[in-house]
Amino acid sequence: MADVFKLYMTGDLVLDEPQADTFFDPARAMLAEADLLIGHVEVPHTTRGVESIGDIPAPASDPENLRAMGRAGFHMASLAGNHIHDRGAEGITDTIANLTGQGIVSAGAGLTLADARRPALASRAGKRVGLLSYNCVGPREGWAGPKNAGCAYLKIISHYEPEGANPGGPPKVYTFADPDTVEAMQRDIAALRDQVDVLVVALHKGVVHTPAHIAMYETAVSRAAIDAGADIVIGHHAHITRGVEIWRGKPIFHGLGNFITVTRALSVEGNASPERRAWAERRKVLFGFEPLPDYPLYPFHPESRNGMVAACHIAADGTISAGFRPLWMLPGGQPQPLGHDDKGREVADYIIGITRKAGFKTGFAWDGNRVVFDAA
Repeated sequence: MADVFKLYMTGDLVLDEPQADTFFDPARAMLAEADLLIGHVEVPHTTRGVESIGDIPAPASDPENLRAMGRAGFHMASLAGNHIHDRGAEGITDTIANLTGQGIVSAGAGLTLADARRPALASRAGKRVGLLSYNCVGPREGWAGPKNAGCAYLKIISHYEPEGANPGGPPKVYTFADPDTVEAMQRDIAALRDQVDVLVVALHKGVVHTPAHIAMYETAVSRAAIDAGADIVIGHHAHITRGVEIWRGKPIFHGLGNFITVTRALSVEGNASPERRAWAERRKVLFGFEPLPDYPLYPFHPESRNGMVAACHIAADGTISAGFRPLWMLPGGQPQPLGHDDKGREVADYIIGITRKAGFKTGFAWDGNRVVFDAA
């Protein structure tokens, strides 16, 4: 139908290789279908600043690489995440300026917390879209404050309770969001609600490199965003796809996984940084996987090759048809859109399976090349 507004949203973008345009090529036609396209920028793009402390910083990426986003048709970008402050205020300033120069509006990071909590606004094809972006993971040194640069955030608290009579044994992990930060997010949503037709909240959340798992806090904060007035919640950070659900008639994509995440910073071989090389070794033990040797630019969990782009169709009356386009990651780190064919059904079945494993009662059906979902 001509009056359907197509809103597409991708997972993480780590453009850490030259000739960045080539990584978008297989997906370019699919991205062009969108009336409005949102992506998540994971790392700062700058030649300035000093690497931050508090975690294993990602290397800053060449500002030229980020310009491939505009040429791929993106209109909005979320920035709140655990790496956007890895080159300090200079990195945030340069990344936002780069996006702005391409006509891409951004949310989630700034020189103060007020800046980071400010929404991104865009009007396309007669729809006003608002985007808010929050980080749920560390390091705390990257969280913005009243007078310091960083990202907007939700503070998450972890509690570890031993199971049975085995102190020191495998615990049950309880995670909760600090109520003050959830209420701040909900105030931001309420303030934005009447200014837009579609309100998207992006949450950088989840346990990395772990198939299917959704931590306790993730469902709670996602639903809190819907309860406050958000129309769509999207997640990223885990570098692997998560399940989907419908809450109060609105879609939650708990993890869009990777879109284009090409980097050598997480590889063991040829890694010039001792800290990043040590982390690349340690995460294999922590999360129990080996990167695939024929994916040299994509050092992630083998199951993360199953991917998706959120593809929501919004009717003139605001009704949302929630769905996704299945993706398969190619060995060169390029996401390949799939249709209603054998490979597309295989990826869709993977997403249906992890949704079921997470305990969500979601129904799925094919609509052309899109998989649509609703409350079962």
